[in-house]
Amino acid sequence: MNEVKNSVHDAVEDLKRRKEKAKFGGGQEKIDLLHKNGFQTARERIQLLADPDSFLELGMLNHSDYPGAEERSYGDGLITGLAKIDGRPAVIMAGDKTVFAGTEGAVHIRKSKKVHEYALKRGLPLFNLNEGGGLRMPDGMGSDGISDKLFPQEMLTHSRQVPLMTAIVGDSFGGPTWMAVSSDFVTMLKGTCMAIAGPRMLSMATGQKVNTEELGGWQVHAEETGQADSFGSTEEQCIEQLKTFFSYMPLNADEEPRYIETNDDPYRSADNLLNILPGQKNRVYDMKEIIREIVDNQQFFEYKSTYGEGLITVFSRMNGRVVGIVANQPKKFAGAAGPKECEKATDFICLCDSYHIPLIFLHDTPGFRISQEAERDKMPTKIMIWNQALAQSTVPKISVVIRKSVGAAYGNMCGPTMGADFVFAWPTAEINFTGPEVGINVVYGRQLQNEINHDEARKKLLGQWAFDSSPYKAASKHYIDDVIDPRDTRKYLCKALEFAVVKNGTKSERRLANWPTGY
Repeated sequence: MNEVKNSVHDAVEDLKRRKEKAKFGGGQEKIDLLHKNGFQTARERIQLLADPDSFLELGMLNHSDYPGAEERSYGDGLITGLAKIDGRPAVIMAGDKTVFAGTEGAVHIRKSKKVHEYALKRGLPLFNLNEGGGLRMPDGMGSDGISDKLFPQEMLTHSRQVPLMTAIVGDSFGGPTWMAVSSDFVTMLKGTCMAIAGPRMLSMATGQKVNTEELGGWQVHAEETGQADSFGSTEEQCIEQLKTFFSYMPLNADEEPRYIETNDDPYRSADNLLNILPGQKNRVYDMKEIIREIVDNQQFFEYKSTYGEGLITVFSRMNGRVVGIVANQPKKFAGAAGPKECEKATDFICLCDSYHIPLIFLHDTPGFRISQEAERDKMPTKIMIWNQALAQSTVPKISVVIRKSVGAAYGNMCGPTMGADFVFAWPTAEINFTGPEVGINVVYGRQLQNEINHDEARKKLLGQWAFDSSPYKAASKHYIDDVIDPRDTRKYLCKALEFAVVKNGTKSERRLANWPTGY
């Protein structure tokens, strides 16, 4: 009997020894090097993300199946498991750079595939804390090595079944990059790089010599590619951004986002709005100030704040209900959208519609930014893709014309006939095919040249044009549902949402769920 007891005791002690060793991944020396370079380990990052004592690790005793690597490859470069995040269940994957620089071996890939499939099976959101060097050379070499390590089907057919959120917290090439650009939300640590392959591989393949910042640093993605949505100066900031984004998401596509009780009166008068909008029609103001005045407790979370800055996209709440807001930004390009703004709008509409988030549109735009460069950047296509996403979206949609809404942009911002549940306008709204100055030059240019009193004739035409552009003509024919006092904007939006969600809640038909991320 004692021999049996000792055998069980020895087995348990052996297990404890193995698991204790596994906690160190590629070894203490590698951990110390990470810390010296200012980075945290995969497990430390998970501790920042997960609620205390909630992480259930899976695959702790995995290691590379490459002969001789067993004792220095625990986890095979990936830590995975289940956890609670702000009290809500989720799946977590975190790249471990202490093991073969976080590269992906056969076991790593098998592990990633299994937990991703489990997230989809049980409707659990998926978080990725990513860094790593892509496919591991020994494991992926040869026709047999590469044949079972191509792009994983669970990622390619994810279809926004559960929110997929990624933090790039170290240099990321190959697999971590593929996962990031397939995600619903990406935050990136400043000073890191995200690209297909690293500078050394690029130099060997093409002869191009660039550093990581030039290749795929945060500013490249913030201003040029839009492949990351938010940025942080520390790992803690990035992980906090993941949590904030998650707070606006449902657990999965079968649920609505969480309703949170608010003490902010949904019908309160937003008196300060009269002070934000300038009296002069050509004066600049910050649309974010208007958003702040109408949403719950003045709180919102901006999506892609540094990309396509002529358009604002934010998540917020109206009377406790999650909403997505698309708003022109007069501070940038007078609120006129270019190619990047079009991409940003399409991406945001697909995201909100897929996760049952009602959309609110706030108009102040003189139209689109047209130029030779825009045409070469496929501006007509991007305008129409935005419109197609809008037309196929089935969440409740409400439009408010604040100041200008001109030409085709009036349609893209969900004007009449574009699927809005309601279209409201402030009395300051100007709506027309084109702006008065341009319109008069085009239509009356020759006539004005022949006028003796040129300035007086022009002034008269401008007055007539301004009258035609007012919201009252459209309201009189019921193209617009009402012209409202700006101070009542929050009340109208909250009441309109109450009625728009009676039948199906905020549930959409998810027609856009299969549109690729970053379309």
